[in-house]
Amino acid sequence: MKNIFQAAVTSEVIERINKLNPSTPQQWGKMNVSQMLAHCSVSYEMVYENKHPKPNALMKLMLKAFVKNVVVSEKPYKRNSHTAPSFIITDEKEFEKEKNRLILYLQQTQELGESHFDGKESLSFGKLTKGEWNNMFYKHLDHHLNQFGV
Repeated sequence: MKNIFQAAVTSEVIERINKLNPSTPQQWGKMNVSQMLAHCSVSYEMVYENKHPKPNALMKLMLKAFVKNVVVSEKPYKRNSHTAPSFIITDEKEFEKEKNRLILYLQQTQELGESHFDGKESLSFGKLTKGEWNNMFYKHLDHHLNQFGV
């Protein structure tokens, strides 16, 4: 799996994002391109903003037991997989705003670097290694950029 914490990989992902436009069609799924960009930003909102509620102890235990490995492993996501409620984007979004917001999150993450994330607690899964953070970030972005053909 590519390392999102490396500047070259972050640049490559940003280049892929910049190939999108407001009318880029999805190859599967329900979200339009602007909704997808907002959806991809949720992972970063959970790190950088106090916007999403922390799951209660029982829910966190269930997430760690049944969801964590799917999210942080190197195994690619299947098309049309189920998503957590906080990641579901149904309202219309402004393309340029969402694109720029996601790019800023990527740049911030790369600048902080993998050492910042190694052992950092995830809102849903508890402490993650730098490799798990990388897999979660990169795999999710790659999945959705492939969904839109970039």
